Amino acid sequence: MLIHPWDAAHDDHEWRDWLRTRDFGQLAANGVDGGPPVVVPTHFLFDGDGEILLHLARPNPIWAALEAGSPVVVSVYGDYAYIPSGWRADVPENGVPTSYYASVQLTCRARIVDDKEGKAEILRRQLAHHQPEGGYGEVAADAGPYHRNLSAIRGLRLEVLGVRAKFKYDNQRPVEFRERVAAGLAERDLPGDADARSQQLRRIACLADMPVGSAGAETGGR
Repeated sequence: MLIHPWDAAHDDHEWRDWLRTRDFGQLAANGVDGGPPVVVPTHFLFDGDGEILLHLARPNPIWAALEAGSPVVVSVYGDYAYIPSGWRADVPENGVPTSYYASVQLTCRARIVDDKEGKAEILRRQLAHHQPEGGYGEVAADAGPYHRNLSAIRGLRLEVLGVRAKFKYDNQRPVEFRERVAAGLAERDLPGDADARSQQLRRIACLADMPVGSAGAETGGR
């Protein structure tokens, strides 16, 4: 993923705050024996620090790739919108269209969990996150409604080794330009436009709140 300095996260808080409200993405691993990469859409639980938890069905084709031991990537994206050429130039036919989006890619070391208690612990934490209202019964290795199904899944604990975060919203352009695009998103109001507009306005506000001389991510100074 190409990340220009002006599209980079201002700091770790920015990408962590964005990822905190998201729990679905793609798990990608290198293929084995010359095969293509294996990519699995999945729910996951990021602990907010350095670990991701998830589980997958035992027949999933990614296990062979994970057992090979190479690093994996969890990729999450959102808040995207297509920005037409006319919004980005005073003369529409001279404009260059672009895509707005936020993306976080976490490079991880995978540890496969096959013991029943380890899998039950992952399930407990995932269910508590995805179903905070409860209603799912006891989750234990040898009791409750799930213990007989544990053999059908394998758990994953992913240790986060590195993070690449990008917020692509014309951050290198003048504030007036970005506010004009934000107004266009509000008027068009297609699915996704409101979220992209919110991210763009948030980044404008972040720049306004930053001390003079510290706006490196917006100006290309870092």
